[in-house]
Amino acid sequence: MKTFTYAAVSPPGHGTPAMAFGKHIIRMMAANTGGSFGMLEVIVPPGEGPPLHVHEREDEFFRVLSGCFGFWCAGDYVELTEGGCIALPRGVPHRFRNIGEKEGCLMVVVTPGGFENFFPIIELCKPETPEQIASVAKDFGLTFLPDDDRTVA
Repeated sequence: MKTFTYAAVSPPGHGTPAMAFGKHIIRMMAANTGGSFGMLEVIVPPGEGPPLHVHEREDEFFRVLSGCFGFWCAGDYVELTEGGCIALPRGVPHRFRNIGEKEGCLMVVVTPGGFENFFPIIELCKPETPEQIASVAKDFGLTFLPDDDRTVA
């Protein structure tokens, strides 16, 4: 990984698409930031979002680029629209959902970087069972929580 001593740039309309669990566009990779962070855009249909999960390695920052989203983190719930931001700590169960009636878009920054590679790897590996998905997720320090734990958020 090269040292982060030069600007990392992602011009409008650029990025690497990853069609895994929806549409993701990888805008900056840890390899371009000395591991400091990764950044992606997530396009989320109405009513969609990831299940409750925990990141062991990275904190996440979200900025709503369009739409209306609900964010659950531990016992808290927040609704945000375009321009709203939220930071979620590692090690804490959380999830988000597009609660609007139209497709929404989030900018997500993970720090340290590396997790942005999860979606291209899922797209490449094409895991089919929950066990296969959990195996790939484990390599990224990600744990999806069972349905019984969803009362937390």
